[in-house]
Amino acid sequence: MTAMLSLSDVTLIHGDGEDTVTALDKVNMEVEAGELVAVVGPSGAGKSSLLAVCGALISPTSGTIRLNDLDLSAQSPRRLTAIRRERIGFVFQSGNLIPSLTSLDQVRLPLTFGKVANPRDPRELLAEVGMSHKADRRPHQLSGGERQRVGIARALVTRPQVLLVDEPTAALDRQRSQDVVALLAREAHEHGVATVMVTHDHEVLHHCDRVLEMIDGRLLPAESNASV
Repeated sequence: MTAMLSLSDVTLIHGDGEDTVTALDKVNMEVEAGELVAVVGPSGAGKSSLLAVCGALISPTSGTIRLNDLDLSAQSPRRLTAIRRERIGFVFQSGNLIPSLTSLDQVRLPLTFGKVANPRDPRELLAEVGMSHKADRRPHQLSGGERQRVGIARALVTRPQVLLVDEPTAALDRQRSQDVVALLAREAHEHGVATVMVTHDHEVLHHCDRVLEMIDGRLLPAESNASV
């Protein structure tokens, strides 16, 4: 099966001269449609840089990133903006919701930035993540887990091919953490979304199809794969 997201010898170097830092060091990774892959590792290991290059937010110093049939390095800045809007979903820590918008309007928001070929219905998506009963609530009226569920729905409304998730359980208790990652796994499997989740939470890894580990900019199979 062809990978939905693939990285080949991706290197990212910050700075120049003697002040360079290698954030990513010849990283190779493939994620198939419908697969949830967790990336663990200590702070500063390169996990955030990995999400940034996968999401076309920054360009690597060298190497190739492909999103299905597209070589991201061959795209213009304008085209990359369209690719992020149409093909890539982002889930941030704590949901990253807009304070003045209701849950329903949060989910509708990505559809206002430009034409989306085949969007999911925002109300149906809220129901799918268990938040239809709070469609008219604003972020301050929601718990941390509820905000994260709305953030996941917002990221999925454009039917992205790839979902990039940054520490979704960082502000949640144990049970809400389990619920949120189980939801991510279900959405990945049922809707064929290639999902990469950066996390420090080893208690949620059993929901994932694979676990990789970032160490000093290098991506390796995690030892915990044997128990996932």
